[in-house]
Amino acid sequence: MAVLLKRLLHPRRPPAALGRPLGRREASLDTHAGAAVRVRFAPSPTGFLHLGGLRTALYNYIFAKKHRGSFILRLEDTDQTRLVPGAAENIEDMLEWAACVVGIPPDESPRRGGPAGPYLQSQRLALYAQATEALLKSGAAYPCFCSPQRLELLKREALRNRQTPRYDNRCRSLSEAQVAQKLAKDPKPAIRFHLEGEAPAFQDLVYGWNRHEVASVEGDPVILKSDGFPTYHLACVVDDHHMGISHVLRGSEWLVSTSKHLLLYQALGWQPPRFAHLPLLLNRDGSKLSKRQGDIFLEHFAAAGFLPDALLDIITSCGSGFAENQMGRTLPELITQFDLTRVTCHSALLDLEKLPEFNRAPRFELCEEAGTPRFCFVNSGACRGQAGSSEEGGGPGERPWRAEGRADLRHPPLCSSRKVSFFKPHPLPWGRRWSGLEMPAAGRSLGFPGRLHLRRLVSDETQRRQLVGKLQALVEEAFGSQLQDRHVLDAAYVERIILLRQGHICRLQDLVSPAHSYLWTRPAVGRAQLGAVSEKVDVIAKRVLG
Repeated sequence: MAVLLKRLLHPRRPPAALGRPLGRREASLDTHAGAAVRVRFAPSPTGFLHLGGLRTALYNYIFAKKHRGSFILRLEDTDQTRLVPGAAENIEDMLEWAACVVGIPPDESPRRGGPAGPYLQSQRLALYAQATEALLKSGAAYPCFCSPQRLELLKREALRNRQTPRYDNRCRSLSEAQVAQKLAKDPKPAIRFHLEGEAPAFQDLVYGWNRHEVASVEGDPVILKSDGFPTYHLACVVDDHHMGISHVLRGSEWLVSTSKHLLLYQALGWQPPRFAHLPLLLNRDGSKLSKRQGDIFLEHFAAAGFLPDALLDIITSCGSGFAENQMGRTLPELITQFDLTRVTCHSALLDLEKLPEFNRAPRFELCEEAGTPRFCFVNSGACRGQAGSSEEGGGPGERPWRAEGRADLRHPPLCSSRKVSFFKPHPLPWGRRWSGLEMPAAGRSLGFPGRLHLRRLVSDETQRRQLVGKLQALVEEAFGSQLQDRHVLDAAYVERIILLRQGHICRLQDLVSPAHSYLWTRPAVGRAQLGAVSEKVDVIAKRVLG
């Protein structure tokens, strides 16, 4: 800091761009034609990863993959006072947890490394000091010696007058002699960016043309704190430039700050990336998702047995950016269908009560046998009616699913593939909407009423073996000494339970709930309980037990 501030003792020049001068309009986000797409997800490890962060990461990932680009994870850990122990590791762990099924791993990250590292901002302090020195040399930044007590008094006075708190730019007008005198007493002041002039207009890829005259409503912001760590405003600009970020997809709460960031780009002579600000993901009651909510963290859903693709399904179905909102899209479909121009400015309401349905949503496909298309349910077990089979839904007279307003659902002869047909065979108007669905080509999945999530794992033999191991551990943990017969832990028995009950549960944990305890333990009913049911309990017991 001391070396950096020696530049202040030289004659000061008026604020100017340090590289190629950029016009006001030129600073409005045009990127170089043909440049590689590079996006970043840059959370702060001041809390664990939650659903709002997962959606931002997902949208960055699918945008990058749609354009054959790179997805970067960068951790913004510059606010050392608010760091949560383990949060940095949790963020990457949860992205890898999501990646193990649906695949949203970063191409570059603190753990994976990469050509633009390091990916922890606390390890990039030299870059921020270099940029700050350049701003000080040009007169676009200056040291601030105001004490925390004075800044607090300014804030209280503004609030008392019902005004927005802002810094009064007092240290901006200090002379060189005054700066030298104060540096002798306080060699590590904060550094503020000199906001002046008209803010550049920019075209946000979601919100359209914007301009926020930050200089008229805000005081000069701190860009480098006295401890040598940058604030978000400087760090994100420096890192996005040096990492070659082409597009910044972030929450709409940063939309107003973008003009400030563009002024920094302009002062440093750098070409800015393009910006797309995503509308907020809100709770069902309209309140903002908060890290203080314990039930929105990904580790909560992982521990509760929800699948990663179910979470990605619900956060994309309640939002925008796709031609239609539907349940059960696979990740390749999300990448194909995603269109940034379809992202609206309206916040999305997240109804977590629907998550269990997303977790177990069945998958319907069109199967074509002998030229006759029909709706078929993907079934990993044998088809109904075959020897030794036991399909969910009961006997042959029951209907496992019925479309609203449709009376022509029957159980037709089964197709030779391992699918159970739910619709009576009949010609379909290909390419037209029917019962609210878009009819795809035969063998392709439909968007309603959802696709396989838990069933998708069950249908894969390798994944099913993993589910068997997890369920064995859950049974052991839930019942332990209550297991009179240890044979219920045999892999063959556990696998059969999963196959039989897969359509009736939302997660594996449901199979060890009291409602399913009969699968693992023998019911113990006292005589008093039986007596309350029937007066002939002794007669019944004698006939049953002999």
